[in-house]
Amino acid sequence: MTVLEGIQRSSEFLAKKGVDSPRLQAELLLARVIGLARMQLYLNFERSLSAEETDALRELVKRRGQREPLQHILGSTSFCGYEIAVNRHVLIPRPETELLAEEGWKFLNELAAAGEPSLNALDLGTGSGCLAIALAAKCPSLKIFATDISADALAVARENAAKNGVAERIEFLHTDAFGALELGSRFNLIISNPPYIPSAEIDTLAPEVRDYDPRPALDGGLDGLDFFRRLGREASEFLKPGGRLMLEFGDGEAEATRAILEEQKWIVEAMTEDYTGRLRMLVARRN
Repeated sequence: MTVLEGIQRSSEFLAKKGVDSPRLQAELLLARVIGLARMQLYLNFERSLSAEETDALRELVKRRGQREPLQHILGSTSFCGYEIAVNRHVLIPRPETELLAEEGWKFLNELAAAGEPSLNALDLGTGSGCLAIALAAKCPSLKIFATDISADALAVARENAAKNGVAERIEFLHTDAFGALELGSRFNLIISNPPYIPSAEIDTLAPEVRDYDPRPALDGGLDGLDFFRRLGREASEFLKPGGRLMLEFGDGEAEATRAILEEQKWIVEAMTEDYTGRLRMLVARRN
């Protein structure tokens, strides 16, 4: 079997299994098997696959056909240009969350340019550590505290921070939200991609999400808004004067999230769209 035949047969199989972008997925899996960049496959269409390579491709394609996420099969994904290891213990970072990270580092770098001393940030529910790592990489003077209720997730996050050279500026805390923070802790930025899927909707999600993402990272309670209510009540105590709260929320939750925060006397400065034009994140402050 040639490289081209491998791609074609794998694509057909994945399409029958309902996998999105089957050709792209097949190419990425084959590129991993034979150790080439994906685009190099196009220069090697006539190359014959060895028996070992053919068997390895079939196994990976079978796993993807069972709707195991591509990122789990490959072992990592890219977030803001940084390689992030992922597995069943952490939410796979989504492209829209890159926009949240960008909002965060722009704000922090503006503070740094204005002479703000001892910049710090708090990443609630860090999961894979992707937000904390991106902020640390883009803001060299920043100290970050990153919390998660899952010890397994924190192990992944620590590995990712070390791999990306920012471990010395991120303190990972095994705690539920604000629980392990020292009394009087204050931050320039509190940032979070919290659970926001209504509990009853989780079983309707794509198998890659429903069966492989950790449920606590998805489940936002009856209406998906439990974590926003808690942040609305508790976060202001941990914010420095002039600091910001930045949150990602789910489809159709923009106005409800705004109302929750405004009820707790937050001023919602901005609501930002994702790549599909849906409102997806907000920036809030206190008086």
